[in-house]
Amino acid sequence: MSPAPPLNAIDRFRSAADALRGHGKLGLAVSGGPDSLALLLLAAAALPGEVEAATVDHGLRAASGEEAAFVAAICHRLGVPHAILRAEVDRGRASLQRAAREARYRALGDWLAERSIGTLATAHHADDQAETLVMRLIRGAGIGGLAGIRAKRVLPTPGSEAIVVRPLLGWRRAELRAIVEAAGIRPVDDPSNADPRYDRARVRAQLARSRWLEPVGLARSAAALADADAALDWAAQRLEEERVVAEQDRLALRPDGIPAELKRRLLLRLLARIRPEAAPRGDETSRLIETLEAGGTATLAGVKCIGGETWRFEREPGRQG
Repeated sequence: MSPAPPLNAIDRFRSAADALRGHGKLGLAVSGGPDSLALLLLAAAALPGEVEAATVDHGLRAASGEEAAFVAAICHRLGVPHAILRAEVDRGRASLQRAAREARYRALGDWLAERSIGTLATAHHADDQAETLVMRLIRGAGIGGLAGIRAKRVLPTPGSEAIVVRPLLGWRRAELRAIVEAAGIRPVDDPSNADPRYDRARVRAQLARSRWLEPVGLARSAAALADADAALDWAAQRLEEERVVAEQDRLALRPDGIPAELKRRLLLRLLARIRPEAAPRGDETSRLIETLEAGGTATLAGVKCIGGETWRFEREPGRQG
């Protein structure tokens, strides 16, 4: 069996995990890279008998099957139940990485439901958070996007919901690699992590060269923005209760005096109430607000929106299904 991590690291992990996870077993997403192997080692030592692990084999690289078997062998040594999950990836998508991520979470969601596990831990850490924040700043993201990787989020699973938690967001990449090295394990090396064709790899390389950019500070900023995002959602919900009126098959909103960001969030909430699958892009939402403020009418995501002193929203005629 591999040597256990230091006691202070185990206690640190247990404290973070207990603050995030619910009751019952904790599922672990383990790819075989240094970050997820550190997650496995820490969780196995901190929560013995309370964890199960899964490795998703996307079949995108020739070595993926061997890598999954490598993780299975480590889990066997640690006494952690392990499953290898196959995931079909749509190779025709513009972003192969996004398609792989979506396929991975679908497979993990099915596994969680099958195993009756309510919480899944992933190995995202402070350096990942810093990279995400910089990438989204470059793309001009709003507060929700700049909040980065959430410490806790909902993952829909067949017939229920699970929670995805990130207990390592306060850890540095180097700390996690050191835990794996101390255990005498040589992690899997995914060449895409250094492939300059991918945005994240380019940002990672720039952050490594810019010593004055401190990932932990960037991660703290992302956490503060997540708190601000939650506060704005809370305020938007209160405004919805106060300002929105149901008029037969319509919803009516008085937008006067509402700050721009809360107006945007209210608009998204109303679109989702009428068409739950509505997911307009940011530029589409901005154009719609401009139209409504000018007293115009527009249709977005299957919802007819009428401007003026009171904004009204209804299903687009002919799409009443």
